[in-house]
Amino acid sequence: MNPEQLADLLRYRMEQAHETLREAEILLKESALRGTINRAYYAMFYALLALLATKRLGTSKHSGALALFDREFVKTGLFPRELSRSLHLAFDRRQTHDYGEMIPVNRQIAERTLTDAKTFVAAIESHLRSTGHLAATQEETNE
Repeated sequence: MNPEQLADLLRYRMEQAHETLREAEILLKESALRGTINRAYYAMFYALLALLATKRLGTSKHSGALALFDREFVKTGLFPRELSRSLHLAFDRRQTHDYGEMIPVNRQIAERTLTDAKTFVAAIESHLRSTGHLAATQEETNE
């Protein structure tokens, strides 16, 4: 993948992350809590895929992507352990509420997952910008 293709992929993945955060917010407003958790996790996952692409890393499994994040970015000190904990928790919640039977969904858990997702996506985006992997948006360059 050449640098231009990588830049396009990173923009695409971060757009996916932001769009999915918006979906989670809409679902929360409508008290669709299971969907809120799902979309919040996927927002984190899309941002993670962008981050992994900067090291030409990828995997077909969600658990593999989480493990790569821990190995390449948390254990090396680039990101705090708290981001790893929130990512793993969101993954577990999504698994539980998407596939578990008769599992009630708590509004506070949905809200917390969405808050954690916003923090995670913002941290990844900030890192991508600070390392020059993601260019500033047109709005930011006009400020």
